[in-house]
Amino acid sequence: MNPPPRILLLGCTGQVGWELQRALLPLGELIALDRSTNPAADFSQPAALVDLLEQIRPQVIVNAAAHTAVDRAESEPELARLLNATSVGVLADHAARSGAWLLHYSTDYVFDGSGSEPRGEDAPTGPLSVYGATKLEGEELIRASGCHHLILRTSWVYGARGGNFAKTMLRLAAERERLTVIDDQIGAPTGADLLADLSAHLLREVTRPGGRGAALAGTYHAVAAGQTSWHGYACRVIDFARSLGQTLKVQSVDPVPTSAFPTPARRPHNSRLSSAKLSDTFGLVLPPWQTGVERMLREVLGV
Repeated sequence: MNPPPRILLLGCTGQVGWELQRALLPLGELIALDRSTNPAADFSQPAALVDLLEQIRPQVIVNAAAHTAVDRAESEPELARLLNATSVGVLADHAARSGAWLLHYSTDYVFDGSGSEPRGEDAPTGPLSVYGATKLEGEELIRASGCHHLILRTSWVYGARGGNFAKTMLRLAAERERLTVIDDQIGAPTGADLLADLSAHLLREVTRPGGRGAALAGTYHAVAAGQTSWHGYACRVIDFARSLGQTLKVQSVDPVPTSAFPTPARRPHNSRLSSAKLSDTFGLVLPPWQTGVERMLREVLGV
């Protein structure tokens, strides 16, 4: 019987990383780190990251660390590139040399957001922001390394832990009678818990002794089913909270275009991603986005 793999999880205290600590535990020996728990896990120090990898020698590397402050990245592109690309390349090079698997998370921001159809994994990329460009470079470094890898592109990630769009809407809805929310960006709110569970399933499949292994490597889109705008998302959150007995002050939620809220970084208008490849390859069903959001709201509201 083969011993369970040693799994190194980086970025363990973020929304996805926190859920991964739970989901990955049954798969092997889990070592969960981030820069607050181990300075060597700081992606701004790639040399220290090299030493950490040599010390731990993981069979599986799961990278949930990233520079995700989209607007701030516009004013600190060197740091964004260091965190989202250079240090990701360090992980990939180590995985290639050691034979480890690397699971890495990417984003719909690698696309230009044009059109209205869900994008497949092979669609042309065209990032609009420093964040998107550096995440795409990280992907390319992984693929160029030749390591066994899974890249999961996702969108509109939320978690019950920490801040998120739904919590912001509930706070504002309790304070104001009128809200204005963008209605010309379309995507699928995707739970950190769903991403973590998908990740565990995929890793179990690719590391299974005698399984298909390397044949399953590649890039996959992983988002909840369906689509909505930020305005539709906000309305769903408010309506569901009220159905649970929450008293909210808001009387109207008005749709507005992206131009009503100028930001340093351009956002893609079309964040639709097709998860058909993931579903077909691994035999999975992606649940509707509403299911995850409502579950999260019940947890947040204690209902």
